[in-house]
Amino acid sequence: MSASTLWYCDGDDPAALLRERPEPDAAAAAALAGQLYADHDVLPIMIGTLNGCAAPDRDEVYIGCYPGLTVVCTAEASLVRPTRLPDLLVRPLASEHTYLVSFDARIHWGAFAHWERGEFRRSFSSTRVDILENEGLPMVWERPFWAGEHPVPWTEGQPGPQTLPFDPPAFADAADAAWLGFRYRGQPEPGELTPGDIAVCGFTLYPKGTAPRPRPVQVASPGAATRRRRGLFGRLRGSDRVL
Repeated sequence: MSASTLWYCDGDDPAALLRERPEPDAAAAAALAGQLYADHDVLPIMIGTLNGCAAPDRDEVYIGCYPGLTVVCTAEASLVRPTRLPDLLVRPLASEHTYLVSFDARIHWGAFAHWERGEFRRSFSSTRVDILENEGLPMVWERPFWAGEHPVPWTEGQPGPQTLPFDPPAFADAADAAWLGFRYRGQPEPGELTPGDIAVCGFTLYPKGTAPRPRPVQVASPGAATRRRRGLFGRLRGSDRVL
């Protein structure tokens, strides 16, 4: 499992907003995609959720725009050193907080970062052995990890002396839980959001002037035309992707 996401938040409790199951704004998502990738042709391709869209390829971007909260899934957030995030992605909107959460469980790498009104506050990136970036003051929610309360279960042998006392993807996922009220990995707590609860709009990025003629976004399920009138995104809770 992997993720590469940026979050732009205005309120102090984004989880409360998402628990209300608001409809994301598809027009705002398209406008933001065009702003972030002005040097590309940007075409809509699908409606999906973070279940299957959180780690896009470099020619894709997935965006969910909610009142006071926007999530952007982009490969550009998968940075060994999160402080090198381009300025355009740090604060494309006038948001109070910007959060970066990225990890790849296959290689045991995880990263997270926080900016407040565009000012850097905290970043961390590591593998199980090498700390690649550790800037700013650690946050309160980090303490149990540094204290060894989330050890990696080793099936063979013993960890080396330089091994961190936690699994970096789990550390990054804890940032999601602390900041946004959901986790990508493991079983959700009672009442906790899941990635399948958060809908996003997908776009393909083409070099300028090379995009094919756009086609309508399709919902691949029986009776889609009837259900579309009842609200497109409400039917996608728990789905990975809808082509």
